Amino acid sequence: MFARENFQSFIPAKRQMPELTMKAVLVGALLAIVLGSANAYFGLYAGMTVSAAIPGAVMAFALLKPLKGTILEVNIGMMGAAAGTALAAGVIFTIPAMLLLNAWTEIHYIETTIVAMLGGLLGVLWMVSLRRALIIKTDLPFPEGVAVAAVLTTTVGDGLSKEKRQSGMSGIWLPLGAVLGALLKFGQVGLHAFQGKLHGIFNIGRYNIGGGEHDGLFYGGVATSPALLGVGWIIGPRIASFVFVGGLLGWVIIAPLIALAIGIPTPTTPEQISDAMAMTGGNLEVGKLIWGFYKIWEDYIRYIGVGAMVVGGLWTIFKLRHNLADGIREAIIGVKSGQEQAKKRTDQDLNFKYVFLAIGALTIPVFLLYVWISNNWVVSGIMAVFAILFAFIASAIAGYMAGLVGSSNNPTSGVTVSVLLLTCLILLGFGMSGSVGAYGVALLIAAVIACCAAISGDVLQSMTAGQMIGATPYKQQLAEIVGILAAAPVLALVVSALHQAYTIGSTNLPAPQAFLMSGVVRGVLGGEMVWPFVLAGMILAFVLVLINVPVLPVAIGIYLPFTLGTPIFCGGIIRYITNKKIDKHFGSTEGEETSEWELAIKQTDVKPKDRVLRTGLLFTAGLIAGEALTGVIVAFIIIAGLNITLFEFPPVLPGLLLWLFIALLVFYIPLRILYNKDFKEK
Repeated sequence: MFARENFQSFIPAKRQMPELTMKAVLVGALLAIVLGSANAYFGLYAGMTVSAAIPGAVMAFALLKPLKGTILEVNIGMMGAAAGTALAAGVIFTIPAMLLLNAWTEIHYIETTIVAMLGGLLGVLWMVSLRRALIIKTDLPFPEGVAVAAVLTTTVGDGLSKEKRQSGMSGIWLPLGAVLGALLKFGQVGLHAFQGKLHGIFNIGRYNIGGGEHDGLFYGGVATSPALLGVGWIIGPRIASFVFVGGLLGWVIIAPLIALAIGIPTPTTPEQISDAMAMTGGNLEVGKLIWGFYKIWEDYIRYIGVGAMVVGGLWTIFKLRHNLADGIREAIIGVKSGQEQAKKRTDQDLNFKYVFLAIGALTIPVFLLYVWISNNWVVSGIMAVFAILFAFIASAIAGYMAGLVGSSNNPTSGVTVSVLLLTCLILLGFGMSGSVGAYGVALLIAAVIACCAAISGDVLQSMTAGQMIGATPYKQQLAEIVGILAAAPVLALVVSALHQAYTIGSTNLPAPQAFLMSGVVRGVLGGEMVWPFVLAGMILAFVLVLINVPVLPVAIGIYLPFTLGTPIFCGGIIRYITNKKIDKHFGSTEGEETSEWELAIKQTDVKPKDRVLRTGLLFTAGLIAGEALTGVIVAFIIIAGLNITLFEFPPVLPGLLLWLFIALLVFYIPLRILYNKDFKEK
C-alpha cells in the first residue's frame, strides 16, 4: 500500500538547491497581481474562476528559464500566482454583493484591501496546521496538484540528461494533451466556434399534481470539457461516481419533481431570453425549458447541496480528528520546547509557535475591522472569535473538496454560502435584520472567512505538487504570504475599475456569484430563505453518513451544474475500463489510485505496468493544463476588449464530436502499448 509518509520526492530531501530566492519571489508576486486581476475580471464576467496552479507553473517557468531558475524556484513562483488568484475568487464572491445590496455605492478600497489581506493570511496560516492532515495523512487525489507536478517534472526536470530521461518513457503525452485541451477549449470559449455544453430535455406527458397540470420533464447535459475528463480519470471511478450520483439526485430526481409540482419557470427579461437561446443554439422553445431547470437549480437545488456540505464538512473534520489532533499535538510540543523537532527538509512547516501566535494576533485587526463596519463592540467581539475559528473549519472543508475534485471545480461559493448562512443567523440573534446596514455587516464579516476558504483549495493543490517534487513547505508558505500581500491591494483597484467601466451587475459584468451571495443575505435577514431545502440537504447528509457513503462528493454533485459532473463521471468510467484492462494483463491494480504521486514524477526505470498508467496520467494532466491556460488567455482577450467570436449561437455537434474523440484518446493512448509486441516482451 502506497504510504505518503515515506514518499520519495522528485528532488530528494537531502539535496539542496536554490528555492526561495529573490527572483522566484518577485516572479510569484508579479504573477499573483497579473493572474489575480485576470481571475477577478473573468469571475465577474463569466461566473467562474480559473485555478492558477498550472498556468502559474508554466508562466513562472517561462519567466525564470532565462534566469536559469531551478524546479524549486519555479514552484515558488507558482505558489505566489496560486495564492493571488485564489484570493481574487474570495473577493469577487462577496465584495461586489455590497453594491448589489445597495450597502455601498462604490467599491471601498481600504475595507476591501483589509478584508482580502486578513482573510488571505488566515487561510495560509490555518493551512500550515492542515497540510499534513489533508495532504500526507489522507488518500485525497488532489488532481490538479498531480497535474502540476507532472508539468514541472516533465518540462523543468532536475538536470537529468535527455538520454536518461528517454530511457524511462516519452514525455510527449503531456504537451499533446495540453495542445488538444487548449485548442478545444479556445474554440469553445474564445472563438465560439462550437458549443461547450450539450443540453437535452425530455417530456413524458402532462400530469395533474395538486390541482395544477404540468409537464413531466427530465433534463440531461454534459460539458464537453477535456479538463473534466482528465479530472475524472485521475480521481478514479469511485469518487467520480459519487459526484455523478449527487448530480442525479439533484437534477434527475428532485428538480423534475419540483417542476411537476409548481411548473417550469420561464424567462421574462431580455437577458434571460438571450441566455435561454444560447443554451440551445437559438432554439427558444427548448431553451426556455432548459433555462427553467437551471432556475430551479439556482433557487432550490443548490441549497440542498449547501445543507449537505455543512453536515458533510463537519463530519469530514470529525473523521480527520486524529490527523488534526496529531498536528495540534505536534504544534504544542514545538511551542513548549521552544523549537521543533529535527525533520527532513521536505517536512518543515513554518514554526507552529509563531503560526498560532499570528492567528491569535489576527483576532485584533479582525475585531477592529468589524467594529468599524458595524459600530457594535459586543457583536464585533463575538464575530471576530467566530471568524477566526470558523475560518479553520471553512478552510478544512474547502481544502478537502479541492482534494477530491480539484480547485477549478471546487464549489468554494457553496462554502461561502454556508458561512453567510451562519453569519446571518448569528446576527439575527442580535436583532440585526431587514436593513441595508445589516446586509453590509453580514457580508463583510463573512467576506474574511470566504477569502480564507478560497485560499485553502489552491494552496493545498500547490502544496501537494510541492510535496511531490521535493519543495520545502515553509518556503512555499512564505511564498503564498508574499502572493497575498502583493495581490490584495491591487484587487480592490481592479474591482473598482471594472465597476466604473462596466457596472457590476449589468449585462457587461453580470457577477453571478455575487448575486447569489446578495440573495442569501436578503433571504436570511429578510426572512425569505428557502430553509426547507437547506434542511433537506442536511438530512440527506445524515442519511449518507449512516449508510457510510462519502457525503462531500455527493454534495458537490448536487451543488454543481449537472453538466460538470457528467464529464467527470465519463473520465472515471474510462479509468475503470483502463484498470480492468491492466488487471487482465498484469494482475490486480488495487491501491493504484494513490500511486499517482509516484507516476507523475517518475522519469526513469518505469515498470511496464506503471508505464500504462503514467502515460494516461501525463495525457490527462496535459488536458487539465491546456484548458487552464486557455481560461487565462481568454480572460486577457476579453479584458483587452477583443471580439474574436465566430457565432452568436455556435453549433453543438462539432464540439461534441471533438470531445468524444479526445475521450477516445484518453482510453486508447494509455492502453495502446499493451498491444505493442515489443512492450509484451519486456
